[in-house]
Amino acid sequence: MTAAADVLLDRALVEEATKKSGLIWVRGTGPARALWHVWHEGAAHLVGDGPGEQPFPPGITDGAAAEVTVRSKDKGGRLVVWNAAVAVLVPHSEEWEAAVAELKGKRLNAPDAERMTERWARECVVVRLTPGEIRTALPDTSLAAPPLPTGATTRRPVPDALPRLLLKRRRRS
Repeated sequence: MTAAADVLLDRALVEEATKKSGLIWVRGTGPARALWHVWHEGAAHLVGDGPGEQPFPPGITDGAAAEVTVRSKDKGGRLVVWNAAVAVLVPHSEEWEAAVAELKGKRLNAPDAERMTERWARECVVVRLTPGEIRTALPDTSLAAPPLPTGATTRRPVPDALPRLLLKRRRRS
């Protein structure tokens, strides 16, 4: 195969893998974060960094570079890693409107679905990640990292009264 054919195959791999994956791992200047996205017009688009939306990793700013890792939707393993040029879209620009139309269809459980795009324009950031260098070779070592700090908690012990309450309901039936 020629080098040009290899580049086209790598681009096709990035597009198909990113389209099919529900999450992509994005790294700016700090640890990577799993982010939901849409693939639109040759790039991954994200919305976040606002109230009620996903937080972006540090360093995801206009003109910056990011590293995107795409996992397999079936097995969850790493398929491809690509460098991205980050562009923050200007609210209500033609490119922003097109990206938001796609993002809106993928946003699940929005508390304000009918006014969501207005909120995104006021309080959030819409980002375009355009693929650059593509790396399909997998590393020899594990890239496992400790979980990021979060306000989420683990389950607490079951309250003592809960089993009795559940048993009462079964007896009545």
